[in-house]
Amino acid sequence: HPFDRALRPLPLTQHKRVWALYLKFARQYNLPETAIRVYRRYVKLCPEDSEEFVEYLSSIGRLDEAAVKMMEILNNEEFVSKQGKSKHQLWQDLCHLVSKNPDKVTSVNVDAILRGGLRRFTDMAGQLWCLLSDYYIRAGHFEKARDVYEEAIQTLTTVRDFGQVFDAYAQFEESMINSKMESISESSKDEDLDLELRLARFEVLMDRRPLLLSSVLLRQNPHNVHEWQKRVALFEGKPREVINMYTEAIQTVDVQQAVGKPHALWVAFAKFYEENGQIAEACVVFEKATKVKFRNVEDLATVWCEYAEMELRHDNFSRALQLLQRATAMPAHRAEYYDKSVPVQNRLYKSLRVWSMYADLEESLGSFESTKAVYNRIIDLRIATPQIVINFGLFLEENDYYEEAFKAYERGVALFKWPHVYDIWNTYLAKFIRRYGGRKLERARDLFEQCLESCPAKFAKAIYLLYAKLEEDHGLARHAMAIYERATKAVPLEEQFEMFTLYVKKAADLFGVTHTREIYEKAIEILPDKGSRDMCVHYAQLETKLGEIDRARAVYGHGSQMSDPRTNPSYWKTWQQFEVRHGNEDTFREMLRIKRSVQAQYNTQVNFMSAQMLTTSSKNFESTRESVDEMQLLEEQADKIAQEAKQDRE
Repeated sequence: HPFDRALRPLPLTQHKRVWALYLKFARQYNLPETAIRVYRRYVKLCPEDSEEFVEYLSSIGRLDEAAVKMMEILNNEEFVSKQGKSKHQLWQDLCHLVSKNPDKVTSVNVDAILRGGLRRFTDMAGQLWCLLSDYYIRAGHFEKARDVYEEAIQTLTTVRDFGQVFDAYAQFEESMINSKMESISESSKDEDLDLELRLARFEVLMDRRPLLLSSVLLRQNPHNVHEWQKRVALFEGKPREVINMYTEAIQTVDVQQAVGKPHALWVAFAKFYEENGQIAEACVVFEKATKVKFRNVEDLATVWCEYAEMELRHDNFSRALQLLQRATAMPAHRAEYYDKSVPVQNRLYKSLRVWSMYADLEESLGSFESTKAVYNRIIDLRIATPQIVINFGLFLEENDYYEEAFKAYERGVALFKWPHVYDIWNTYLAKFIRRYGGRKLERARDLFEQCLESCPAKFAKAIYLLYAKLEEDHGLARHAMAIYERATKAVPLEEQFEMFTLYVKKAADLFGVTHTREIYEKAIEILPDKGSRDMCVHYAQLETKLGEIDRARAVYGHGSQMSDPRTNPSYWKTWQQFEVRHGNEDTFREMLRIKRSVQAQYNTQVNFMSAQMLTTSSKNFESTRESVDEMQLLEEQADKIAQEAKQDRE
C-alpha cells in the first residue's frame, strides 16, 4: 500500500505527517477491520492518542475492544489525556460503557471493575451501585440485580446515596410489576401468584424505608442516642422487636463517645418494661444502669432518681428510701465532684439532685431525726443551695424547733456570700422577728448589723426597711430614724429619692412635719438635679401648708437654679401657680426676673460650649490653611530655583 511504502523509508520524526493522512483515509471508507488494524499500529507509535482509538471503536460498535483499551489506558500510570480528562473521568466513562452494554462487553469483569470503584471512590457509592444493578438488569439477571440493591442499602453510609439507590430500587420493582401485568394475557393461577408476590415485595420495600434510613444514619455514627430512640419508635406495638432494639442500642453505644444522653436509653428501656407490667425486669435494667461508667455524675444521678420514682409509682416507699440511701452512701475512695479521672460511682455522693430527692422522701416518709440528719449531711458536704437551707429551716420550724431553724440559717449564712445569701438573710430575719418580736431586740439588732456589714447597695433597701420596721414596732423611734438616714446613703443612687420620701413620711408620722425640714434640706443637698428639683417642690408645698409663704418662696428660688425653663417648664409652672395664689405683683416680677436670669445662665453655658467648639474648629482650619500656604511657598521657591538653573545652562 502506498501509505505503508511511504512509512518505511521515513525516519520516526516524520511519521506523524503520514499517519494523519493514513488515519483519515482509513476512516473515510466503511472498512472497520482495516481501520482497526491501522489504529492498532498507530497507538503503538503514539499511545497518547489512545482516546481517539477508543472513540472510533465506540462509533463502529466494537465496544468490547473499546472497554479493553480503556482499561489499558487506566492501568498506564504515565498516560495523560489530550482531551484534558482526569483518571477519574476516564474511569467514569469506562463504568458507563460496560454497565450499559452487558451483551457487547464480554472480555472484562464488569462486577470487579465497579466494586473496585466502590472501594476507591466512596463519594460516588450511590451512583456506582446503581450502575452495577443496571448492568445486571440489562443483562437480564433480575434476581442478581435485586441482590445488588439489597447489598447497597445495607452498606451505604450517606442519606444522599441511600436516597439515590432506594429510588432506583423502587423504580426497578415497579417496572417489574408493570412488565408482568402487561405480559399477562389470560388469567392463570401461577401468574396471579407471581404478580401478588411482586406486589407484596414492593409494599414491604416501601414499608422498610424508615428502618433502612435509620440504619444508614446509625452507620454514620453508631453512638447517636437520638437516632437509636427514633429507631425504637419505629417498632411501636412490637414488644419483642423493641426489647431487641434497646438491647442492641445499650450494647452498641459507647457512653464516652455518645452524642446525646446515653442514660436516656437505659431509663426508656426500664420504663418500657414498667409500662408492660414487668417491674422485676425494669429493676434489673436499672441495676445494670447504675454500674455503667457514664461521662457525667448527673447522668448516673438521673438513673438513680428515675429508679426511685418508679418504686414510688408502685407504692414501694421503703424500697425507694433504700435506693436513695445506697446512692448517697459514702464510697470507699472519696473524690471531688468534677474529678474526671475517678468513676462517676465514686462521685455520686456529692450529687445535689440525689440528695434533694432523698431529703424530700425523708420529709414525707421518714422521721424527724432522719430528715434532719439528711439536711445536715447536705450542708456538711457543702453542696447545699440557698433553697435547701431555707427548706431545712422551714422544716424545723414546722416541727417547732425554732432555735435549731435559726442555727440552720446561721450555717447557711456562713456557707454563702452575697448575692446568693440574700434570700437566706431575708427569710432568717423575717422569721426571727415574727418569732420573738421585741423580746430579743438586742439579738435582732446584732443580726441586722451583721447582715448590713457586707450587704451590697443593690439589696440594702429591703434589709433597712425591715430593720426600721423592727425599731418602729418594738424599739425606739430615734433608732428607726437613724436607720432610715443610714438607708438613704446605703441604697443605690436611683433608689435614694424613694428612700428620702419614705424617710420624710415616717419622720412626719413619728415626730411631726416640722421635723422633716432637716431631712428635706439634706435630700436637696445630696440628690442629683432631678431628685433635688422634685424634693424642692415637695418641701415648698409643705411650707405652704404650714403658712410659711416666704420660706416656700425661698425653696422655689433655690430649686430654680437647677431648672432650665426650656427643659423643665413644669417646675416654673408650679412656682407661677404658687405666686398667683400667695404672692403679689412684686413677687411675681421677681419670679420672672429669676426665670430670665436662669435662662440667660443656661444660654451662656450653651453659648460658651458652642464658642469653644467653634474656636477649636477655626484653629484646626487655620493650622490646615497655614500648612497649605507653607507648601505653596516651598513649591514656588523650587520653581524659581529650577528656572534660574535653566537660565545658567543657557
